[in-house]
Amino acid sequence: MTEKKFNSFVTQMGVEQLINMFDLLPDVLFWIKDSEHNFIHANQSFIEHKGVKDLERIIGKTDFDFSPLHIAKQFISDDEKILAGKTVTDRLEMNMTQSGDTAWYATSKRPITDVQGNIIGSYGITRHLEKQAKVLSSIEEIKVPVDYIRQNYHQQFTIEKLAKLAYLSVSALERRFKKHLAKTPKQFINEVRLENARKLLVETNMPISRVGDETGFNEHSYFSKQFRLFFGELPSSYRLNYREGSTIFQNNAD
Repeated sequence: MTEKKFNSFVTQMGVEQLINMFDLLPDVLFWIKDSEHNFIHANQSFIEHKGVKDLERIIGKTDFDFSPLHIAKQFISDDEKILAGKTVTDRLEMNMTQSGDTAWYATSKRPITDVQGNIIGSYGITRHLEKQAKVLSSIEEIKVPVDYIRQNYHQQFTIEKLAKLAYLSVSALERRFKKHLAKTPKQFINEVRLENARKLLVETNMPISRVGDETGFNEHSYFSKQFRLFFGELPSSYRLNYREGSTIFQNNAD
């Protein structure tokens, strides 16, 4: 079949039939959003993952309707990058399942364009990888250092120590992190620390300088700089905006 015939065939099928194919993939969460971050479609797995009965309870809603505020903000921030033309491909992430357990996921996102090439929305898929033996074997290659980082992020340790724990050279460890996580060990350590710092900012009244200390950052200025680079605002602003948003959200709920 030529490309011209294929395009004609796809046009005759219609977009609706194409996106409905994602209902045949039980281990894949699929969604489409408009440029305002509103969900306009999701597959059955996504609907079930969000704990609602049908698609109608998804359409027109945003991540703020389904996720804790600080997590929803990160999803929206991620989507803003996609709307600016960036892409995400098989980003390996540790996240929470619907039951609250920790599991590995791979996420890919792309912008949606109109016929003129203007970006009008985004779509993405997230795959729960625990059931895929091939991926599991890959994850095992970095499981020891990843687990160590997640359990000891608040302490000071070297890349050399991580390599030793994994029985690898530093260069081999860095290659494996690049291959499976698309980032260096140092970047992964930084992200784990920042994610835990964000959690403390949201869930406690701990002074911001102590939040940095508790999550492995020795210097307050470095902590603030890294937090702003990763989340787009300073720790103090993030805490303030979160609490103001929580108040508005609660008032609207009441």
